[in-house]
Amino acid sequence: MQLSNNPLNKGIEKQLSEMMYGILAELRTPEEVKMVMNDVLTEGERMAILKRLGIAVYLDKGRSYEDVKNNIKVSSATIASVAENLGNPGWQEMIKRIKAEEWASEWTNKISGGIKKIFG
Repeated sequence: MQLSNNPLNKGIEKQLSEMMYGILAELRTPEEVKMVMNDVLTEGERMAILKRLGIAVYLDKGRSYEDVKNNIKVSSATIASVAENLGNPGWQEMIKRIKAEEWASEWTNKISGGIKKIFG
């Protein structure tokens, strides 16, 4: 998708932004979000978002640029762009939620394993 160089009227931009963010906030399940994103974004736009998320996760885990570049298949410039913004509140919220999910999953597995050992 090619973005027009013609700027959007600021009033219309504000209305459309509020509409879009309101709709996204009302989506209740990952399946609903996926359905909307698959229809609204092109495959390339979705892939760009996924790659940026992958970069953020790898960098947060202390992985090197070379490792990120080889595994996520992105340029050093894209990695640097994400790295530059990783301290921003939006990225921090994403990372916080990812870590919470990883922690919960890890403990669920540990508890399940312990119960299996006890009860066979």
